[in-house]
Amino acid sequence: MNEAPIRPHDIRLVPAAIVGWAATCVGIVFGSGVVIACVLVLAGCTIVLLGVRKRLGDRGLGLVAVTAVGCCYSGAAAVHMWVFETSPAVEAAHQRAWVSAAVVVTEDPRRIRFAGPETVSIEAELTQMDVAGIPRSMRGSVTVLAPAQGWDGLVPGQAVALRGRLAPPDRTDLTVAVVRVDGPPLRVDAPGPIARAASTVRTSLAEAASDALPPDRAGVLPGLVVGDVSALPEDVESDFRAAGLTHLTAVSGANFSILLGAFLLLTRAVGIGPRTTASVCAIVLLAFVVVARPSPSVLRAAVMGGIGLLALITGRRRQAVPALCTAVLGLIAWWPELAVDRGFALSVAATAGLVVLSPVWVDWLRRHGWGRAPAEIVAVAAAAHAVTAPIVAGMAGTFSAFGVLANIAVAPVVAPITVVGAIAAALAPWATSLASLVLELASAPLWWLIWVAHRSAAVPGASLATPSGAAGVAVVLAATAMAVWALRSRIMRWILGGTAAAAFLLWVGSLLTQ
Repeated sequence: MNEAPIRPHDIRLVPAAIVGWAATCVGIVFGSGVVIACVLVLAGCTIVLLGVRKRLGDRGLGLVAVTAVGCCYSGAAAVHMWVFETSPAVEAAHQRAWVSAAVVVTEDPRRIRFAGPETVSIEAELTQMDVAGIPRSMRGSVTVLAPAQGWDGLVPGQAVALRGRLAPPDRTDLTVAVVRVDGPPLRVDAPGPIARAASTVRTSLAEAASDALPPDRAGVLPGLVVGDVSALPEDVESDFRAAGLTHLTAVSGANFSILLGAFLLLTRAVGIGPRTTASVCAIVLLAFVVVARPSPSVLRAAVMGGIGLLALITGRRRQAVPALCTAVLGLIAWWPELAVDRGFALSVAATAGLVVLSPVWVDWLRRHGWGRAPAEIVAVAAAAHAVTAPIVAGMAGTFSAFGVLANIAVAPVVAPITVVGAIAAALAPWATSLASLVLELASAPLWWLIWVAHRSAAVPGASLATPSGAAGVAVVLAATAMAVWALRSRIMRWILGGTAAAAFLLWVGSLLTQ
């Protein structure tokens, strides 16, 4: 029996997502004046297209819709930039003024690794600031740089009073100021019940991991399960970065996909109906968002992971692209700063690779004699690396030469570690000893994960230097496109296959001989 033909993806929302994203990005990077000009141009284009729509037919209607979307997102970006540019905090930051302020913590403190006193970076939302000695209510995102002592125990949702010196931010993402603090907070309010419960789960999981596992594995597990990297050793972090495995130590769409996939298998095994299954998965998703912190990055990962899982379990690849575009438009509308967020770009690219490229590559490998399981592992790792490598090159000026191989090697252990860690996280607040016993099951997979990262990072040429910025993106993108195009030729497939085999042997040899 002939297989059903693969239906093409529905890409009608792709232009709208690109235009909305680009309009917001231009507004944030270049300011409100440029955005207002873009609004006027797009509005004029919309009017012109409305006049000639009948001549253009359906394409004309699509152009009208896309320009209207661009106009709306440009207008929203203009409003956000006007609020940003007129904020007294921005002016005070350029004057490097000392101020007293009240903020609400939005993300967990992150330790800054450099020689000197232990320092943490805390993302927060400004609620009040003294201007000329007069307290004034105001809004805006700020980054607090403070000593670790007195600050590293804060959790999202806590209100904090502080005094520090303002400075302009070093990134363009609607952050109004950086606040440098020399001492402890002036006042810290108690966290709410939800934030307190989430902190209890995270702390209990870290304690159970510390009791059951060696220090390096105990530092990796909370990061892989709930994004807590506070105990991650610096050398392990460096190995993960060089091996192209850094994404495993942050909450991503893969975490949500693995957990929801495990619960889907469980509910199907016990014969629960689809409505109950959907409800259970929704509860699990909500609980995981709370524990991993409901920051924009985690919510973004939840949306992306849900889309990827939906595409995989339903096989509706045609519907996955519109869902991804809708998520992009909705997330940027709610959090415009995501338009210039590198993590957001990586998440969208990885999800697009998962739902667009990897199924095609799986089919191609199956036609060339591969089994289902190895084809899926290789295709998913290769697709994710292909679409994210140009972005990583632009961000860091590096290219992980063995990233695909390292991700393939650790792929079988990521899901077991995540599931075991999630079970331990659920048990830890009430039965730490039982949670530690459960975590013993993850010890061997964690050893393999850390061993592969360490050995891969030590391979000569594991991390190749590339130009940073747009030049790096262009170089890696061109090289990736050429490699994919070359696979169309049998001779080039043999050449690339031989090169890949040589790289694989070098990688394996380095793993075994070091």
